[in-house]
This record gives sequence, structure tokens and C-alpha cells, in this order.
Amino acid sequence: MALKGIRKSNKNPPFFSHEFVIQNHADIVSCVAMVFVLGLMFQYTSPLASVFIAVQHNSSDIETAEAPMTFTNGSRDVASVFFYCLIAIVMHAIIQEYVLDKINRKLHLSKVKHSKFNESGQLLIFTAVSAAWGVNILINDHMISDITSLWAEYPNGHAQMSFMLKFFFIIQLSYWLHCYPELYFQKTKRDEIAGRVQHATLYLLFCLAAYILNFTHVGLVLLCLRFVEEAILHVCRLLYFAERNAAASTGFRVWNVVFVVSRLASIIVAILTFHYGLATNEDQTLDVATGNFNTPLIRLNALAAVCLFQAWMMWNFIHFHLRKLREKQAEATAVKKKLVEKKPQKKSKKEDSKRSSEEDVSELPEVDQQTRRRR
Repeated sequence: MALKGIRKSNKNPPFFSHEFVIQNHADIVSCVAMVFVLGLMFQYTSPLASVFIAVQHNSSDIETAEAPMTFTNGSRDVASVFFYCLIAIVMHAIIQEYVLDKINRKLHLSKVKHSKFNESGQLLIFTAVSAAWGVNILINDHMISDITSLWAEYPNGHAQMSFMLKFFFIIQLSYWLHCYPELYFQKTKRDEIAGRVQHATLYLLFCLAAYILNFTHVGLVLLCLRFVEEAILHVCRLLYFAERNAAASTGFRVWNVVFVVSRLASIIVAILTFHYGLATNEDQTLDVATGNFNTPLIRLNALAAVCLFQAWMMWNFIHFHLRKLREKQAEATAVKKKLVEKKPQKKSKKEDSKRSSEEDVSELPEVDQQTRRRR
């Protein structure tokens, strides 16, 4: 079955036009990815194709139960990121067409809510899967049971990554990189581009820095904290767009607590790792060959970057809730003003009726006025 991508009309646009590429981008990208997969079937092209598909830079000769296979980072990871970026584009189109579009047809959302619903739906699936995958790696690599593993045996214990840990970061880089062409494929509005580019760029820079500087352990913990909190947020947004207001309001209250706890936990983990843990290591010299980036300057910049980013998110969080509080207060005052304005109007109507009756009486003769007043 061919992947149709997002089709908004039944007309066939001209070949190689913008509309043709947008409507058939999933088919085009899947054909390009299939070229690399088919390359594994032939002897002469298999070494080149494996660079794109297989995880590269194996640092262990033999894999045993006591010594599992480990990997390092390197230049050939660029090819893997490119290939899995293509896979991310195809998966994005599959989720959009066979999951989100079907839900949108049932909900009959407006254009604004339709775009936000699609964004939250895509991010919910990715963040939930990434959070579960990251927690699984933390358990299997014994990072949760021993918090000193975040800084102990650096750089050798961190530069030598397990298969799942390296593949996790390859997928992260690929996914956030694929968000840029998706702006074109999804026909994103201009007012939404800045926010999506900022969101993807921050994730991409964080994952890239953690991967290159061999801070993958602490990076994995921080990503898991962020993914759990963000997955709850997107669940609440989907409930809100689906007009499940009671469940959405309860979910947003839970998210408020989880958001604050995640920010505090992220700052604590960063301070323990960069300020206390890595500072106790004996070798604090810059050595790119061995992957040692544990210098006071790099540690200070990494700690400052994490803390400033958490503070920036917390500031946006507080500013958002203060704005909502001001809007509620403005609505409450507007309702009170309307009620106050309605009461004098009722009194004035009574006074007007009295005045009109008195005027009618005054126009009558004197005898009739006295009888009318007695009544």
C-alpha cells in the first residue's frame, strides 16, 4: 500500500511541482530509503549501505554476556542520522494519515485546532515512546540504581556507549532534524513556524552537545524528565481539543505539578553531575582523542546552559499562568459591571412608569385627579 502523505484534493498536480512534492513526499522519501535497504542485498554496495543503516563505530571486538558490545561517536554517525531522518519523515506521514486524520474527521475541528491537534498528536507519540525507551535504558544500564554512574568513570565509561544508548541518541537527532522539512511538507503557517523551529532547535542542540561531549548519561536523565512532563502536556491538549474539558482541566493540574518537579529535578541532577561529580575526577584536561571534555570551562557552560534553560521554561510557565489569571479577573470584572449596569436600568424603568402615570393624572381635571389618586 502506497503512502499518500497528506492529500487535500483529488486533482493530480503537475510533476515536480510544490503541490506534487507535498502530496507525495512520503512516497518519494520511502523510495529513497528503499535504495539504501536494497543496497544491503548486493555484495558491492553492502558496505556503503550498512554505513547508513547499521550503527557505526563499534569499539568492542567480541560481544559476550560479561562484556556487551559498546560503541563510540564518530563522523559516520552523520550517515545514520540522515537515513533515520528519512524514516522519521515516513513515520510522520503514516501517523498523520492513518491515525490523526481519522480522529480529526470525527471531531470536526477548526483549522487552528486542527493544526495544534496534529502537532500534539505527533509529539505525544514520540515523547511517550522516547520516555519509555529512555527509562528502559536507565534500568538496563544501571543508572537509576547507582546515581554516581552519571559522572563516575568519565570519559571511558561514557564514551563507550551501549547499543541502545547510542541508537537512542541517533533517533533523537534524526527526529528533531526531520522537523525542519516537515514545516514545508505540512504547509505550516508563518505564525507557527517560529515556535516549532525554536522547539526543534533547542532539542537538537541539547542532544548534539550531550552526544559529542560524552555527557550521554546525564543527557538521558534530563531528556526522560522532559519527555514524561511533555507527554502529559500533550495528552491534556488533545483532551482539550476534543472538548473533554473536565478531564483536560484535571490533567492540566497534574501537569502543573509535574512541570515544576521536573524543572527542580533537572537542576538538581545538573548540579550533582557538573558541579560535584565531574569536579572530583582527577583528569580534567581537554583530550578530544580520548573523548575527555571534563574541563572547568566546559562544565561551567554546561551547568549554566541547563540551569538557564530550566529557568527560562519556568519563567514562561509563570508568565502563562499570570496571563490566564489576569484574563479571568478581567472576565469577572466585566460580568460584575454588566450586573451593576442592569440594576439601575430596572429602577429607572420603574421611575419612568411613575412619572408617566403622574403626568397622565396631572392632565385630568381636578375632580378626576383626586379619584385617580385615591385608587
